[in-house]
Parts: sequence; C-alpha cells; structure tokens
Amino acid sequence: MTADGGPELIQLLTPEGERVHHPDYDVDLTPDQLRGLYRDLVLVRRVDSEATALQRQGELGLWAQCIGQEAAQVGSGRALAPGDFAFPTYREHGVAWTRGVAPLQLLSLFRGVTNGGWDPQAHNMALYTIVIGDQTLHAVGYAMGMQRDDDDSAVICYFGDGATSQGDVNEAFVFAAVYNAPVVFFCQNNQWAISEPLERQTRIPLYRRADGFGFPGVRVDGNDVLAVLAVTNAALAAAREGQGPTLIEAFTYRMGAHTTSDDPTRYRVAADLEAWKLKDPIERLKVYLARSGKADHDFFAAVEVEAQEMAVALRDGCRGLPDPAPASMFDHVYSEPHLLVQTERAAFETYHSSFVGGGH
Repeated sequence: MTADGGPELIQLLTPEGERVHHPDYDVDLTPDQLRGLYRDLVLVRRVDSEATALQRQGELGLWAQCIGQEAAQVGSGRALAPGDFAFPTYREHGVAWTRGVAPLQLLSLFRGVTNGGWDPQAHNMALYTIVIGDQTLHAVGYAMGMQRDDDDSAVICYFGDGATSQGDVNEAFVFAAVYNAPVVFFCQNNQWAISEPLERQTRIPLYRRADGFGFPGVRVDGNDVLAVLAVTNAALAAAREGQGPTLIEAFTYRMGAHTTSDDPTRYRVAADLEAWKLKDPIERLKVYLARSGKADHDFFAAVEVEAQEMAVALRDGCRGLPDPAPASMFDHVYSEPHLLVQTERAAFETYHSSFVGGGH
C-alpha cells in the first residue's frame, strides 16, 4: 500500500501534480509534447460531455462515457507506433482520438447511421465491440498473424475489469502466452462492471493474473498520463522485440455512468466519486504544467477555446448526419449476393412502401 492507503502502482505524476520518477519506467518529454497530452485530455473529455448531452437531447441512442479514464486511453494511445494495431471495447474514445478517428465518426455509430463508424485499416484500430471480452481473442489472432508475417509491429487490446471474468479473455491469455504473441493486454480497471464492484471479479490485484499464464503484469496509475505512456511504451517495445505479451492494469475510476442508460447513484456512494475527483487526470497535469512553467494562462485559455469550437462543430455535425436508406441494412450482410437476404430485402421493401402516403 502507498502512504495514502491506495494500492502500489507505477506513478510519475502525483494527484497534486508533483513530478516523481520510477527506476524502471520514465519518460522524457518536451514542453510541446506535454502540452499536447494536456490538449488531448481536454478535447477527449469535451467530446465525451458533448456526446452525453446529445444523447440526453435524443440525438444519440446511447453513449458510453469515458470521463475519468482519459489519461489511461490517451497515454496508451500515444505510445502506439503507426504500424501497431488497437482493439477497443466501446468506450475507448481517447484511443480513437489518438488514432485519428474523427469524433463525428464515433457519434455516427451511436446515432445509428452507420454500422461501424470508420475504416479499421485506415486507422489501425478495429471497430468498437459490445460483446464483452471477445476482442481479446481477435487481438491475439491478429498479433499471431503479424508474427507469422515477420511484421515487427505490436497489438494492444483494451478491456475492463469485468471482462477479466470472461472465458474469452482467459483463453486469449493462454494463446498469447503459448505462442509468445506480440500483444499488450490493457485492462482499464475502473472499479465497476456496470453495477458489479471489483471484489466480485477477483481476490487478487488484476495485474497478478498474468503470473498464472506465464507473462509479466504491471499496475499503473491510470489517472497519470505520463506513467501510462511510460508503462505502455515499455510493454509495446517488449512485444515488438519478441518478448511476448504483457498485462497492464490501469487503476482508474469510472467517474460517470456505465452508459447513459445507467444510474450509478443506485449502487455506489457519492463519497467515493468525490475522492476520485481529487485524482482527476486533467487537473494533475494542468497543475504540473503551470507550476513548472511549461504552460501559461494563454495556453490553457486557447485549449478551452478550441474545445468550445469543437463542441459546436460536433453538435452541428451530429444533427446533420444523413439517415441511411432503411433497406441499406441488407447491403453488407454477406460479401456476395445471397438468396435469403435478397428475398428478405424484397419483402421489407414491399412492407415499407405500404406506408408511403398511406397516412401512417
């Protein structure tokens, strides 16, 4: 345990914004790079808050919030090389940001006007998946393919603490270990699997699960963007060098709801949330930048202006997304024409046309 009673973890920036060092993990960033990380965090949070508001206004069907987890996502995302490939769950909005996925592409998925949102090959990032834990198997399979193609890139796979109880995740651990796959398992331990607390998932720290599968595990302060960047850099480097998988447990907290259909006040106490607000990833980096003279008032004000302008454009863009033609849901069921799908499409179009001008 640490001095404040918290768990032992890799940390380079304390909640108070003090820069500390670790003998095994560190980063040496320029002031420009540090300011860039701050900008990332602020803009990702603004995307999140705007999307939440749009869902409340009926513009999105659902939204999975990432507030409080920005450092885990931005820090790990910025550690990726261009050739690396990411496999997300459904709330890795910060990772998507670092991979060049436009926020409007995220919103189009949750608005229901696209079946995917972006081209995975264009961003080296797979599409979001709702099925808990299945992307770990996809990630390991992709990493094994890279291995056989003599590609010296690596794969990173994101999942939550609840997913560690899924069989798919543990099977992925087995395959990755046995085949020495170049994959980094990145667990965002935000303490809650919807309404189920962490103690319902494990009796030991999650990063120690790796011991039983024969590869290293490490726990990092998931609210410390510098530590996450350093730890992920090291894990990806090991994967690229043929040292096999690593499990990273980013210890963080889900400050928002599981999704906009969830009410966290029904299962957790407000005091816990208030305690975690004091560990906010954005504020600790802002304090460090200001105290160290690496950023001034003008910089912080400019970022806020940029965030506001982006929010306006995002709202307008979301409302302006064109609705797809109803029959387009049949377009990509199979890669080739399929008699059953064609029959169902014809039946649907006949049924749908019966409503046109019919007063319905």
